[in-house]
Amino acid sequence: MPVSSSSPGAERFASRPRIDVGILGATGTVGQQFVALLADHPWFRVTWLAASERSAGKSYGDLPWRLSEPLPAHVAKLTVEPLKAGLGPQLVFSALDSSVAGEAEAEFAAAGHWVVSNARNHRMDPLVPLLIPEINPDHLRLVPLQKQKKNWKGAIVTDPNCSTIVLSIALAALRQFDLQRVLVTTLQALSGAGYPGVASLDATANVIPFIDGEEPKLESEAKKILGRFSSGSIEHHPVTISATTTRVPVVHGHTESVSVEFGQNPSRDDILAAFRDFSGPPQKLGLPSAPPRPVVYLDQPNRPQPRLDVDRDGGMSIQVGRLRPCPVLGHKFVLLGHNVIRGAAGAAILNAELMAADGMLD
Repeated sequence: MPVSSSSPGAERFASRPRIDVGILGATGTVGQQFVALLADHPWFRVTWLAASERSAGKSYGDLPWRLSEPLPAHVAKLTVEPLKAGLGPQLVFSALDSSVAGEAEAEFAAAGHWVVSNARNHRMDPLVPLLIPEINPDHLRLVPLQKQKKNWKGAIVTDPNCSTIVLSIALAALRQFDLQRVLVTTLQALSGAGYPGVASLDATANVIPFIDGEEPKLESEAKKILGRFSSGSIEHHPVTISATTTRVPVVHGHTESVSVEFGQNPSRDDILAAFRDFSGPPQKLGLPSAPPRPVVYLDQPNRPQPRLDVDRDGGMSIQVGRLRPCPVLGHKFVLLGHNVIRGAAGAAILNAELMAADGMLD
């Protein structure tokens, strides 16, 4: 999405060279999505790639490329480096598997890198921002405390779990009505399991009613995201969330069925207006990856659908539909978000854009 030439973000970067960035875990599903989304980015330029020992030392163009978008020629020529802190540019995006991300990201931050991470390992660290720029940009105020208390030259900023992002953006739009209780059931795409992911005989014509570790993330991460920065820490939002997570035979797009109870009594029109009017700093600043509207309501009774709606606004907006009364909690609706773009690589890039616009990367 192009940056408006009149936006504050555009003005800040109009006459500056692009910032060199690296990608940790560049060969996986999310790592490749980082490469694709950054191919023509107006502010960032991929100059360094790192991955496990299996890929280190190889030309990136010689490794399997699994996206429909063409591999950018300048990235194909790069040699994949080992995961060694201190190498590469100051700003690195992490698509590392959680089995290695915790230690590796901390080493990179200690060595002076700004690590914008998609991994789960540091999300609930009280000193690490769990950032969705439309919701909690003030949580970046944790960064100076993080650097001071951990004695790091750099820092870690994380984006949430893919299903948490979809839910949190919708709930943030409704936070004004005093969120009390939320019941959510997810129907999550196969790409959320990475590559090679779920075995074909398990996934075909089937619903898998369990995703290891996913429900606790939904139930805890949203409370931190919606929380308030106060006196050097995050006061978690008191909302109670109960989650059931399932895997379904869809390539991209996490669908969520949500029921919400409010302390107030908003009307249907109040809720629709809240979805329609919700925005934040990315929209005001004209950040390159920001959708015009973070939440898009679809009036048709059979929408949203992954096949029809997941790529709207480059995969960066959240689709909402089927708002109706809930006899148990008050109101219910259906959500959809692109799990690999808004739920992963695109979310991290938007976080870095906000950091750049705020001067944190200078």
